[in-house]
Amino acid sequence: MKNILIIEDDKSIAELERDYLEVNGFSCELASRGTTGLELAMSKEFDLIIIDIMLPGMDGFEVISKLRQKKQTPVIFLSAKSDDISKIKGLGLGADDYMTKPFSPNELVARVKAHISRHEILKNGSSDTLSIGNLVIDNAAHSVLVDDKPVSLTAKEYDLLLFLAQNPNRTFSKEQLFDRVWGLDALGDISTVAVHIQRIRDKINTGSEKHIQTIWGVGYRFN
Repeated sequence: MKNILIIEDDKSIAELERDYLEVNGFSCELASRGTTGLELAMSKEFDLIIIDIMLPGMDGFEVISKLRQKKQTPVIFLSAKSDDISKIKGLGLGADDYMTKPFSPNELVARVKAHISRHEILKNGSSDTLSIGNLVIDNAAHSVLVDDKPVSLTAKEYDLLLFLAQNPNRTFSKEQLFDRVWGLDALGDISTVAVHIQRIRDKINTGSEKHIQTIWGVGYRFN
């Protein structure tokens, strides 16, 4: 059974999320404060974490920032903050998805299922080690090295990089990458692809190696 952590200070919303997820076969743990949620996330293994932004003790942005220093568990932000700045910041800090309140509980369940299943498919799709220039992707170990130094990627950053690396010299549109990696079709926002591509570039590009190329007006290609 997949285990979900819900960090939400509104008890009624947290219980609604939990009820819908449990009906769909997930087990859930709840935390009402950012500090206690982070402690749980660090001390236990979860398949996915749902985080509100406006939390007592420590806000959601700080929670994911500290979480990403140690773990790459898939994260969905679920917040009343609907402005683009909050969305971009959340994705930039390593969230895999961003939903706004009020929300459809069935859509939340669909996104949770999609993120977990896509992550597992891409993670288990190959046990080979890919070596491209100064970049090494070890899918069995779920690790990335650049110039023999480990690089920390979020779960979705890793999935996206792995997909592109497994399909070199092919150009994919943002829509195609969103469908292949996120697998949410019309449920999400394809702008998250560009945010994740930029974060991957910041982490793996060096002066001599530019692995992901932008094909203007078309999409992205792994060289």
